[in-house]
Parts: sequence; C-alpha cells; structure tokens
Amino acid sequence: MDNYYVYILTNWSNKVMYIGVTNNLERRLYEHRNNLVKGFTERYNVHKLVYYEYTQSAYAAISREKQLKGWTRAKKNELVETKNPEWKDLSKDCGKTWE
Repeated sequence: MDNYYVYILTNWSNKVMYIGVTNNLERRLYEHRNNLVKGFTERYNVHKLVYYEYTQSAYAAISREKQLKGWTRAKKNELVETKNPEWKDLSKDCGKTWE
C-alpha cells in the first residue's frame, strides 16, 4: 500500500503558508527544514507543520492539494484550526522531530 500526504507548512509567525503533497512526510519535512528544497519554503522559512491529511491514493492527494491551493487564506486558516487550533508544530507532537 502506498501512503500519500497533503500537508500545510507555515513560518514561525503563521503569516506564510505552503501546501504540498508527498509520499513520505518524514523525508519531505527533513528536506524543507534543512533547506534542501530550494524556493518558497527556503526563502520564507516555512518549516512548521500545522496540518496534514493522509490517503492511499496519489490521485486523491494531488486533487486535494489543488483544491486547497484554490481556497482563500481564511478558509485555509479554518481548516488548520479544525485540527490544530493553537497552530502547534504537529511534527513534534507526533513523537518525531523530523529534523
């Protein structure tokens, strides 16, 4: 079985959001946090995992990523707050540091 994740990262002040999709969340977070991913997340220090969803379908994950990217910032904020009202770094609560 395959694992796919749609995830939302933000910076320390929660001002900037990044939405991505991956088949290995642990590896992808490591890449973001160590600035191995050049571009937006590196430039804006977007390293805090505030939301993620799991699916076994690559198609479903990519479709969901596109859907979320089309949402307003207010709607994205509401989504995060449904599962993470304090905007904590969820990678630390999962028992992994992913750094």
